[in-house]
Amino acid sequence: MKTKKVWYVTGASKGLGLSLVKQLLRDDYRVAATSRNAGELDKEIRSNSNFLSLGMDITDEGSVRESIAKTLKKFGTIDVVVNNAGYGQLGTLEETTDTEARENFDVNVFGTLNVIRSVMPRFRQQKSGHIINISSIAGFLGGFPGWGIYNATKFAVAGLTEALAVESKSHGVTATIVYPGYFKTNFLKKGSLRLAKSPIADYKEARELEVIHEIQIIGNQPGDPERAAAAFIELAESINPPLHLFLGSDSFNMAKGKIETLQNELNANEALSKSTDFATQAVA
Repeated sequence: MKTKKVWYVTGASKGLGLSLVKQLLRDDYRVAATSRNAGELDKEIRSNSNFLSLGMDITDEGSVRESIAKTLKKFGTIDVVVNNAGYGQLGTLEETTDTEARENFDVNVFGTLNVIRSVMPRFRQQKSGHIINISSIAGFLGGFPGWGIYNATKFAVAGLTEALAVESKSHGVTATIVYPGYFKTNFLKKGSLRLAKSPIADYKEARELEVIHEIQIIGNQPGDPERAAAAFIELAESINPPLHLFLGSDSFNMAKGKIETLQNELNANEALSKSTDFATQAVA
């Protein structure tokens, strides 16, 4: 009988990460899960020989390396990594401070890089592994006023994952970008979402979107976290996992709409796009 895979999941004390860890344990996978506070994980998940809770600071590369070492010591290997840790930073580009922007990049982007750097030596050694990086539909479609910095972090996650996929392919390692839409988790609540400390009232569109999220979207998200967990497991067990996976019908439809817009713009501006090439020399 084939041994179940070992998973390493960051940001696992709530939201999609917690739903995934619980489903994995129900399915008898071995799971190492990280949180800033391991006690938060222990409150959510009963003692289980297949489970390792890890307190970890995602922005501290030493802390990340230590968590990887503890996982390998307990389970002997790691097969699937899910870079799920992150939070949303709201605020228009003008009103978001340098500190607020850098802190969001430190967690969402550089935290992901810390995990990749720490696990890749093992993956290269064993010639296998799957890294699943959680972006967002906001990492593919940036037209959300007041979400610019968060968008930028998630676009960055998508870009570095595309590079990782080709860098690691010859080592037997695969990479997938997951772009979730709205799921009924606590992402839009305090603790997972930060507002700019000095909002500017003139930004009408951003303020309106904040109200829409607070009044209309919270509690009415279309995505089911349990079904998302099942989709993650199916993704990791697939023979040829995709590089891009849009999760949720809302994410899928928004991505499809952007692709259609891009295709229309390519067609409309083809001559201008190609006008910058060196002119070909006429052959006598």
